[in-house]
Amino acid sequence: MDNAATMTTARPNLDPELGALLADMPEVPPLSAENLPMIRPFATVDAEVALAGHDLNRRDVTVPSFDGAPLPLTILAPARGGEPGTAAPCIYWVHGGGMVMGDRFSQIDIPLDWLESFGATVVSVGYRLAPEASGATLVEDCYAGLSWVASHADELGIDPARIIVAGTSAGGGLAAGTTLLARDRRGPAIAAQVLICPMLDHRNTTESSRQFTGPGVWSREANEFGWRSVLGDLADGDVPGYVSPALAEDLAGLPTTYVDAGSAEVFRDENVAYASRIWAAGGQAELHVWAGGFHGFDALFPQAQVSQAARAARSDWLARVLRDPRITS
Repeated sequence: MDNAATMTTARPNLDPELGALLADMPEVPPLSAENLPMIRPFATVDAEVALAGHDLNRRDVTVPSFDGAPLPLTILAPARGGEPGTAAPCIYWVHGGGMVMGDRFSQIDIPLDWLESFGATVVSVGYRLAPEASGATLVEDCYAGLSWVASHADELGIDPARIIVAGTSAGGGLAAGTTLLARDRRGPAIAAQVLICPMLDHRNTTESSRQFTGPGVWSREANEFGWRSVLGDLADGDVPGYVSPALAEDLAGLPTTYVDAGSAEVFRDENVAYASRIWAAGGQAELHVWAGGFHGFDALFPQAQVSQAARAARSDWLARVLRDPRITS
């Protein structure tokens, strides 16, 4: 990672509504090894609270991960079911939390919107967290869960041709890595990937990574801590592209991709670069950069106007993909 001496104080302004909402939030202690146990509980939500008000059926299963470790999955399906004889689309959800916190109910309201709008079955994976787990363990957990879902498609009542891999923040980065693994291992077919402000590049060398230092929802310093927790002392040349997807040499052959970010966040430039590289490789991606959005703005304040616009754009794109993938591929 580059020297902090190159930092700049110039940065895009926050959306006024988001700025006012953010100003009312209590300040969170800096993310560190010492503070992590104290911060982790605030990144999770009780399952009953997270699912309240949704008409759905819930099933929890534990499947073996790549190394035999138990991997929890939560399967959420519309209580009323779909049309008889019609398999449902599947949203394979990877939660955020900087790779060091969160659980499979974190940000679950995002895919639950698609459960209700499209009759989708949502499967959320409880991958292991850093620093207790490190290296490729997190992304391999996610791939193992995806493989189980695809191999049990009939049992789950899902259409194996309409599996969408989606995630936010760290989950977006892990979703991207999982999709790369599926391509390279000729594993489960993925119809599309939805990468919401994804954590893609451990190097922290973009202009936006220099702009957003100090206190914030996800700062340069927090990003450095998250990646250090995953990678330890691993040298840049030894970091796999499946772990830090910005390093992947070839982005050809990926499913149609949705990428979005805020203009006022650390991940802005690496997200734009990833979409641009998919286009350069002949693939299809839709990219949105929301003016004045900070990291995770629509998860934290879904009621804000820009958050509603971001969610609506995502859902509109997904509706088109599910209706006819040729539209966006």
